[in-house]
Amino acid sequence: MSTIIGETLSNIPWQEKPADSNAPVWRYSANPIIKRDAIPNSNSVFNSAVIPFEGGFAGVFRCDSKSVSMDIFAGFSEDGVNWKINHEPIVFQGDEEIIKREYRYDPRVCKIDDRYYISWCNGYHGPTIGLAYTFDFKTFHQLENAFLPYNRNGVLLPRKIGGHYAMLSRPSDTGHTPFGDIFYSESPDLTFWGKHRYVMGTVNGDASAWQSKKIGPGPIPIETDKGWLLIYHGVINTCNGFVYRMGCALLDLDQPWKVKARSRNYILGPETLYECVGDVPNVTFPCAALTDAATGRIAIYYGCADTVTGLAFTTVDELLNYMEEYPLETEV
Repeated sequence: MSTIIGETLSNIPWQEKPADSNAPVWRYSANPIIKRDAIPNSNSVFNSAVIPFEGGFAGVFRCDSKSVSMDIFAGFSEDGVNWKINHEPIVFQGDEEIIKREYRYDPRVCKIDDRYYISWCNGYHGPTIGLAYTFDFKTFHQLENAFLPYNRNGVLLPRKIGGHYAMLSRPSDTGHTPFGDIFYSESPDLTFWGKHRYVMGTVNGDASAWQSKKIGPGPIPIETDKGWLLIYHGVINTCNGFVYRMGCALLDLDQPWKVKARSRNYILGPETLYECVGDVPNVTFPCAALTDAATGRIAIYYGCADTVTGLAFTTVDELLNYMEEYPLETEV
């Protein structure tokens, strides 16, 4: 048995694993939980992040408009399934140079100490990692961009490592990136980032071909007694385009750039209609995970076909056992 190091979340969204399933992750039977037209001007709502807040849940949502502009919106829920998303995007306070908007997408939310940090892909002469914080999901204070362009998928760790803030990210390019590995960076103050360390990369050949094109961090890493449990996305380039699936890895608690274990098999991939058909077909893209330390339960929020939002379930033991049963033994 493994243990999640964190708080009890007795109201975590949950469905028991179907009796006929042998998969490590299973879908919510009422998916998708957020439709593409959840707010009046949305073309799609996907790749979004949620977190426990004041007895319920709060979130930051990627809502592409009907003009297909990309921005992020705050929202609230009592049960983590039924959401009320603001009709207008987040307006940030901060330095005029930094708060200028080109585009914003694929947010994550991470609570550290007394505030909630939001990271997202921020347009600043190309994609980079935007950072902000809030106390109430109503007023948002934007900080300096973490990195130079180009970078995507900036994911904070939920506590400091060696006295420093820590982040996983995926350096990229200005286009639809045909490559991508995961790197670790740290900062004393959330402004100056350095000590960049390689964490892990794609897998050549057919040892684990679902992650042969690019990978990137997904939800905030989950602290366990065995290490940091990382749920991430992996991509293969097929004759019909990119296919996005989910995998998992275990990182060292004190040196998170060191990989202790990694699954050879994916843990969830596009199978259902809402995952296979949409604005970008064949995408399951994880951005958030709720956890309950008392039971080991994990609820994963993920974007489906770049169009709607789905919910899936697993446990810490399911994922760690799956990595042990199907280990990636190829050096990566």
